[in-house]
This record gives sequence, C-alpha cells and structure tokens, in this order.
Amino acid sequence: MKYELDARDRAIVAALLEDGRLSQVQLAERVPLSPTAIARRIRALEEAGVIRGYQARIDRRAMGLEMTVLVFISLQNQSEQRLEAFEAAVIAAPSVIGCQLMSGEDDYVLTVLARDLADYERIHKQELSRLPGVTRLRSSFVLRDVKSRPIPASALGAMRPSAKK
Repeated sequence: MKYELDARDRAIVAALLEDGRLSQVQLAERVPLSPTAIARRIRALEEAGVIRGYQARIDRRAMGLEMTVLVFISLQNQSEQRLEAFEAAVIAAPSVIGCQLMSGEDDYVLTVLARDLADYERIHKQELSRLPGVTRLRSSFVLRDVKSRPIPASALGAMRPSAKK
C-alpha cells in the first residue's frame, strides 16, 4: 500500500534530502511541529518504507572512481528463472551500483563505476561477461555528469496530499 504524505511529511522529507543529519530539534525549527511529533512522523516514514535509510554522499572521484559506465544487457529470454538468476548475480557484482529492468530493445541497464579503462576491462571480464543468460552487452561511457542527485525536494510538491493526519 502506498503511503500518502501530507504537507508536513513532505516538508520533513525535503529537509532530510537537503541534510540527512538534521536533528529532530533542527527539523522542528523548519517544520511547525514539536521534536516529539517530528520523531513520530520520521518513524512512520521509515516503517512505511518512504525513508529507507541514511547515507553520506561520497564524491566518487575522491575515491578514485573516475569512470561511470552504462551497460545495456540483452538476455536469452525473460523467463522468471532467467530474470531471477541474472538479478541475483547482479546483486552480488561489487562494481554494479545500479540495475534497472527495461522495456524496449535491452532487458537491463546497469550502472558501473570503475577507476579507469583498464579497471573497466577487468570488471567486464570478471563480472559482466559472467552474468548468466547474457546474449549482448553494450557499454556506453559517461563523459560528464550534467545532473545527478537523489529525488529532488521539488518533486515532493507534485505528490498528492493526504487527507489523513
């Protein structure tokens, strides 16, 4: 069941998107609620799966990961067994940071981080070419990140407000 956010929930989520380290007291300064009410709402958002966790945003280049590669994958077929085997292998692949099942020409698109071209060649040989059921693998190298961020706070305004709460 989809959790319906009201205006205060959206304000809390928007503030946490800007700075996930805000305390309940700091959130209460931004959202017209007490710290206790903020804590209750955050707990409800976590339990509903709206907030799935908290993490630091790491500069991948500072960690030596200079390359982002989009890898387009076609499988032999899309049987349930094939998809499950492929997805389990992708989840275990340490260099893959994103995987989406697609409609259209390709079955999946993966996002891979690599230090450089030699590192990507290693990833291709040791991880990607061993994925089960792959018939075609095409790689596109990201030349420059123009925009890359989590869900923007502005998108929260487009969500339907809830009548409850």
